[in-house]
Amino acid sequence: MTSDGGHAWAGSHPTCRQIVEIVNDYLEGILDADASRVFERHLVACEGCTAYLEQMRLTTHVAGRLRAADVPAPLMDALITAFRQER
Repeated sequence: MTSDGGHAWAGSHPTCRQIVEIVNDYLEGILDADASRVFERHLVACEGCTAYLEQMRLTTHVAGRLRAADVPAPLMDALITAFRQER
């Protein structure tokens, strides 16, 4: 991302790795119009990234339906530890 919040590849041809890095931004609707167009143009030509986007949509949908009570305590502890280590 550039200092003004744009993407260095906007207006060009992003790699699959760059697409994967911003898929959540796309799903959350926080990409600017230019970045969204470039993202969507990439999807038209890339079956793998299209499949990844759909997988992330499904994962987000399913995870959003979980309640804390649905997740066993040991798993919840492991997830919290993993998320903290990512930061």
